[in-house]
Amino acid sequence: MHRRATTRQGTTGFSARRALSALRFDGLRSPLYVLLFFATPLRAQQGDPKTYFTKPDIAKVVGADTCTKCHGNEVQTWMATPHFLTFDAIHRLPEAKQIADRLGVRSVKRDGECVRCHYTEQLVRDRPRLVAGISCESCHGGARDWLEKHADYGGAGVTKDSETPEHKALRRAESISAGMNNPSNLYLIARQCLDCHTTPNERLVNVGGHRPGSPEFELVAWSQGKLRHNFQRTGGATNEPSSPARLRVMYVVGLMADLEFSLRAVAGATEVATFGQASAARAASAKRRLWEAQRLIDHPMLKSALEAVGSVKLTANNPTELKQAADAISQAAYKFAAEANGEELAVLDPLLPTPEQYKN
Repeated sequence: MHRRATTRQGTTGFSARRALSALRFDGLRSPLYVLLFFATPLRAQQGDPKTYFTKPDIAKVVGADTCTKCHGNEVQTWMATPHFLTFDAIHRLPEAKQIADRLGVRSVKRDGECVRCHYTEQLVRDRPRLVAGISCESCHGGARDWLEKHADYGGAGVTKDSETPEHKALRRAESISAGMNNPSNLYLIARQCLDCHTTPNERLVNVGGHRPGSPEFELVAWSQGKLRHNFQRTGGATNEPSSPARLRVMYVVGLMADLEFSLRAVAGATEVATFGQASAARAASAKRRLWEAQRLIDHPMLKSALEAVGSVKLTANNPTELKQAADAISQAAYKFAAEANGEELAVLDPLLPTPEQYKN
């Protein structure tokens, strides 16, 4: 299905096209969309979404400009990242054109599969339009249904600083229930990243020659460099690194989500070729690293995840067991993110990437 695309120019005084030569075609897939086998419901927990993941209704996408009112510094940070620059750059890359040719795609910006991979789509005057690259709502979900809840600190005159802890917890739970992927539970964000960085599309890899994900992806390193936008922890003043305690939880959640999504990719493979082989190798690597963490912390949620995948064969003809293991790991990851105390996980510090290793 061909769609007209709008052209969007950054408002920070530079053109995204200038960064073309600096961009590498990493095979990122936008988390706005997800394959059908990602429809497993999460078990009921407080603040848990009703469904595992659903493709946002483009009518619920409000656009990054709406976020600027309260999150101006975050939006400015985003505008200097590849996630923003991809809108004007990625379709010009020779690698992208080669992949499009192999797939019989006329235009990266006009093909539904490519749109699902690299752009934010919004309903504009009753017609779908491309409005950004990988944007705020790619990670946090279409905002129409949760925007007001997210911005309500408890009534007229109540600010973020004066909001009660009880109202904050309720606000977050209601926002999540309305479709927001809130970083108060790191798994809700990690799953968005891994939906990008595992490229779960067999034809795209085996026929198009697309890169099978980003095998070097690691949640701490890739979220704490250029992409970091932690202004809210300082009242919007400075872009602070996450605390060591949060980074420890993030590291484990990232491994669990990586294993989960790699298993789902293997389950979707139909032939012995690059896609299935790379996905299986990635799953084996994530499993090995998760065992390394578990030997240090001996946590029940890691134990549950590892038991779920312990005897599962990483082969394309085993979709049922692979999906069941992935479902169990998703439950464990969500619960670990919700309950783990990072202050008690300092033994993991030698496994974490150093600031010098953060992706910039």
